[in-house]
Amino acid sequence: MSSEASKKYIVHPGGKVTGKVRVPGDKSISHRSIMLGSLAEGTTEVTGFLEGEDALATLAVFRGMGVDIIGPDKGKVTIHGVGMHGLKAPTSSLNLGNSGTSMRLLSGLLAGQGFDVTMTGDKSLSSRPMKRVTDPLALMGAKIDTTDGKPPLTLHKTSSLKAIHYDLPMASAQVKSCLLLAGLYAEGKTSVTEPAPTRDHTERMLEGMGYQVEKEGSTVSLVGGGKLTATNIDVPADISSATFFMVAAAIAPGSDITLEHVGVNPTRIGVINILREMGANITLTNEKVTGGEPVADIRIQYAPLKGIRIPEDQVPLAIDEFPALFIAAACAEGQTVLTGAEELRVKESDRIQVMADGLTTLGIDAKPTEDGIVINGGVIGSGEVDSHSDHRIAMSFAIAGLQAGGSIQINDCANVATSFPGFVDLANKVGLQIEEIDG
Repeated sequence: MSSEASKKYIVHPGGKVTGKVRVPGDKSISHRSIMLGSLAEGTTEVTGFLEGEDALATLAVFRGMGVDIIGPDKGKVTIHGVGMHGLKAPTSSLNLGNSGTSMRLLSGLLAGQGFDVTMTGDKSLSSRPMKRVTDPLALMGAKIDTTDGKPPLTLHKTSSLKAIHYDLPMASAQVKSCLLLAGLYAEGKTSVTEPAPTRDHTERMLEGMGYQVEKEGSTVSLVGGGKLTATNIDVPADISSATFFMVAAAIAPGSDITLEHVGVNPTRIGVINILREMGANITLTNEKVTGGEPVADIRIQYAPLKGIRIPEDQVPLAIDEFPALFIAAACAEGQTVLTGAEELRVKESDRIQVMADGLTTLGIDAKPTEDGIVINGGVIGSGEVDSHSDHRIAMSFAIAGLQAGGSIQINDCANVATSFPGFVDLANKVGLQIEEIDG
């Protein structure tokens, strides 16, 4: 689980990024490969699995429910599936560390099991809102105790769930996936309508394992009571992790970097679209489809950026990438305006407020709004910023050092290992200058 020991980054100013690298595997797909592989009939072989703390937490809880999982070993995991009704009651509570994705998706998957189970997490996860999944699950007949709407969560066994139709109040792949996973155990057809497209990894993997999923417009549905058949899953490199190097190359003159075998699922490429609109020089090559997921090599060469009004239809397609995009906006000429991004306030931290505070500390004019932020491009200075235990914020301020006037100290960076093990080593290899300090 994520280390409670504090880590700090000292980022030295200047530099450029060059070379060819492959960032770790996609976190969303790694989580789902364990969850669905465990429920499948047969043996699922996974390659490219993200050996970060979040995905390892998911793996550990399924082992705790009786699933035989071998690995991970250099990204390879073998899952001996137990079928839809083969999970066993764990002997203790399931600790999901820092992983909100795990907890929200598992709330749906575990709501239909024949046993009671409690899910806990670290300090950060224990402060995150869960009512947006527990409320619709309650409509399906799930019995869930929360702690004032937050973890720990206790799910009580229910004889059966009933299918519902649910209109998502805000675009969220986690809530959509939670309800679809609960729908596997519900009587009838469960359907979810989303106000804007969100990542569809759950639907793609269900279909890849032979489960019928219907999509009509903005509504996705499935009928409970089916089965999953094991398959091989090749996890692409994570576009969210690639984003840090995309932005790094986009802001640092002389940069030219290629990120290999990156997942470019249409529901995840908001960051490419937004950076291109800001003037970034991005080329996709070697495009192919592996395991139902499109991948490509992404090359980014430096070009000056300009501020834009970010199109709201791109917001759900880039929801995890905004901390890094805020750094791009800080280095762009003119004003960047983000609206329609309320969900950023309920991530690992309130990412709008925390990024605004850090940018302000570094001398950038950044004003948070209820559903977004207004950033006026300027000159990044030096200073001390707090990541609030949020891995994406820590990594975003790390790349800001490329354009900083002096050193940046980033506090509370231990959770970077949840999504991007080896980040500092890889960043330094391609041209950043980051010192990692314990304590």
